[in-house]
Amino acid sequence: MTPAARLQAAIDILDQVLAGEPAEKALTSWGRRSRFAGSKDRAAVRDHVFTAVRCLRSHAALGGARSGRGLILGALREAGEDPDEVFTGQGHAPAPLSAAERQLPPPAEGPEALDIPDWLWPEFRASLGQDAEAAANALRSRAPVHLRVNTPKGTLQQAQDALAADGIATRPHPAASTALEITEGARKLRNASAYADGLVELQDAASQAVVEQLPLEDGMSVLDYCAGGGGKSLAMAARARICLHAHDADPKRMKDLPERAARAGARVTLLSSADVERKAPFDLVLCDVPCSGSGSWRRAPEGKWRLTLEGLRALQETQSEILRRAAGLTAPGGTLAYATCSMLQAENTQQVQAFTANNPEWSLAAEQSWKVQDGTDGFYVAVLTRAKGG
Repeated sequence: MTPAARLQAAIDILDQVLAGEPAEKALTSWGRRSRFAGSKDRAAVRDHVFTAVRCLRSHAALGGARSGRGLILGALREAGEDPDEVFTGQGHAPAPLSAAERQLPPPAEGPEALDIPDWLWPEFRASLGQDAEAAANALRSRAPVHLRVNTPKGTLQQAQDALAADGIATRPHPAASTALEITEGARKLRNASAYADGLVELQDAASQAVVEQLPLEDGMSVLDYCAGGGGKSLAMAARARICLHAHDADPKRMKDLPERAARAGARVTLLSSADVERKAPFDLVLCDVPCSGSGSWRRAPEGKWRLTLEGLRALQETQSEILRRAAGLTAPGGTLAYATCSMLQAENTQQVQAFTANNPEWSLAAEQSWKVQDGTDGFYVAVLTRAKGG
């Protein structure tokens, strides 16, 4: 495919996304219909699509239309490229620009330029203060690829050497002691021996740092209450010899965890909701709760545009309920960790303050947050301790 043909493919896919089709589904459908497209073509089209979704408002403004064509035109203008070199109508290239499309629109301003919904901007700005614009701009770019080194299987240097042998360059990331950032060759990871052997796992550096905040000790009974795919479960298993249990309200999210645990050399017991009640209490319970995902919108940018005020309030209610349930599963004198991949105070500090105000037997032992402009996903964790008589 020519570069122009890739852009036309992205235009067609983006029109489907704007009509309500999930981006991943639209890309998969296009790939099945386009057997002629090679791996580089598919990667390029994917990049065009996700860049457009991350920058939906600003690129639509620059392109003069909220359409696939408008988004690609806006992306070219932002990059300083001449659209006429691409919009030629030759072969499979996009049709030439119309007179209306040649008219440069006024520059985007405020939340539109920052690609944040208008309704969300006051909450976003109040949560991040003077860092709000930097965070919003960071969300407009592609996320870095981070790895967690499974230290029971090797050191960071050994992992770097093994990855380098497969053409993958890395550097340590300061957010976590086990974190590496891929600087070259990220698409080779799935076939790398270090990945296949369980020496490294894909995991954002801030997600790893959340686990480093937990007071894990050998012999503890630990529950990952909202385990999802189990990334934090495996990170906890690598840090101490614990009796580790994983649970999720949707067990299908954990379907790959047994295979991942076997590759990592970790032991994790999957629990149903009924099993959780029978196994309780636990010395430590981690709740990585459902949230807006505002800290990971670079990876899942559609979430930024699908979130509504009503949806955010519903998430807050869910978070409060999970905290209440998890507290009941924690032993007297135990630890409850509350985590989100959000940068919104309504889901973070405010939730913890409300919980401790209503539950005086719990106190805040530690609190930490990470922001996207610092090179990780946006994460938050609060470590709460329960009085021994609570």
